[in-house]
Amino acid sequence: MKILISDKIHQDGIKIMEREGFKVVQKYSLTPDQLKDEIHQYDGIIVRSGTKLNSSVLENAPNLKVIGRAGVGLDNIDLQKAEELEIKVFNTPEAPSVSVAELTIGLLLNLVRHISKADRTMHCGEWCKGDFMGTTLKGKKIGLIGFGNIGKEVAKKVAAFEMKIGVYDVDEKAKEIAKTLGYTIFSSVDELIQNSQIISLHIPATVKTENTLNKRRFELMKENTYIINTARGDLVDEKALMEALQHGKIAGAALDVYKTEPLENMDLCNCERNLILTPHIGSQTIETQVNAAVKVVEKIAEYLLTRE
Repeated sequence: MKILISDKIHQDGIKIMEREGFKVVQKYSLTPDQLKDEIHQYDGIIVRSGTKLNSSVLENAPNLKVIGRAGVGLDNIDLQKAEELEIKVFNTPEAPSVSVAELTIGLLLNLVRHISKADRTMHCGEWCKGDFMGTTLKGKKIGLIGFGNIGKEVAKKVAAFEMKIGVYDVDEKAKEIAKTLGYTIFSSVDELIQNSQIISLHIPATVKTENTLNKRRFELMKENTYIINTARGDLVDEKALMEALQHGKIAGAALDVYKTEPLENMDLCNCERNLILTPHIGSQTIETQVNAAVKVVEKIAEYLLTRE
């Protein structure tokens, strides 16, 4: 059986596939047309976030039995079409939880203590100690929009800072776990926003969650509110965020994900307010890349081999 790997994954995963007897073909940066021409040859495909498996691509894949996403988000895969064509889809939501949560904490500390700005001034030979008055995290209220694998990891870590943790999630089991841990449960995003000084997003991108943070909700926030998004770019209305920053409606924001990637919104790049930008590096650790590759390959191999 042939497996196409169209986005780079760690070699440990590829070695497992080859050891299990699969013919592995690595072709990166395929254009949509090239992918449509290629995909009919394969029994399976492994992607990350770069490859877009839309309906027209999947319709051109008569032999495709399985899709593996080495990571969490599935918004680059037409799940409805995959189901219609009886193509099994696997992802690895467990793999990047710790690394994304750690980045979230790093961005939070950077935001409230102005670490990036202070570093830049020092490298310019300046001593601007008085310009970087920060905020202490102890006792502050953090609102987690989403309490899945990553949300839970963030909660564990901010608890060490003695922060007060609030949660909004539509899943009853997630709410029950948060309640058991003693966290405040909010009945709506609006309620969470109005009662949090730090808001961190940890939900998938869907039609329902698009622009979860929009102009109306930025209006609900207090001026000392900080926003962190390490989930998906579609969750935040970037224009509304810029307006909120420029008019001092919020204290700052940190983004690792964007509406369009690589980032095309130069207004964000040119923002002089308290805005931190990183190029979607939440899962960019050696450990996470190994974990994601191995887990997705194991799932695909087990599925295909048990079908025979």
